[in-house]
Amino acid sequence: MIKRAILIVSVALFALGVGAYTNLELSPPLLSKNQLSTGFLLSDIYGKQHSINEWQGKIKVINFWATWCSPCLKEIPEFISLQNQYALQGVQFIGIAIDNKDAINKYLSTIQINYPILIAENEGLILARQMGNSINSVPFTIIINQQGVILERYFGEINAEKLEEEIRSLI
Repeated sequence: MIKRAILIVSVALFALGVGAYTNLELSPPLLSKNQLSTGFLLSDIYGKQHSINEWQGKIKVINFWATWCSPCLKEIPEFISLQNQYALQGVQFIGIAIDNKDAINKYLSTIQINYPILIAENEGLILARQMGNSINSVPFTIIINQQGVILERYFGEINAEKLEEEIRSLI
């Protein structure tokens, strides 16, 4: 019985190691801080395609989130408030949902979000990794300046006061 348990654990650890190695080898290179952000083309909940270039010249706060992530859902009302407060000063929040369309639509029927929600499903993890999410954290938020340079990355739930301080420093 003990030999069987050891064999199972050994095989599981081997598979985990192979998976982690494959993920690192096949993933696109990470952008470091102060690099230009990568482009993307994602659909919103209505199927309309959006590119990051659509918000060129604006301060962009991009938040990767999912409906099953309670810290993600906790942040959204704060993002709504900050979008209201700073929209006229060139700030654009963008939500990138790492989730399926049905779950997103169900959640969006419970709250009115005043910024674009783009659907990335599993591709969102790859995009988040390209933008510096080296630990696959959700939520994951980045701040991009008016020139398209990634200035800050936040892994996990973000402090609204800190985020507002970052935004004000760029206006």
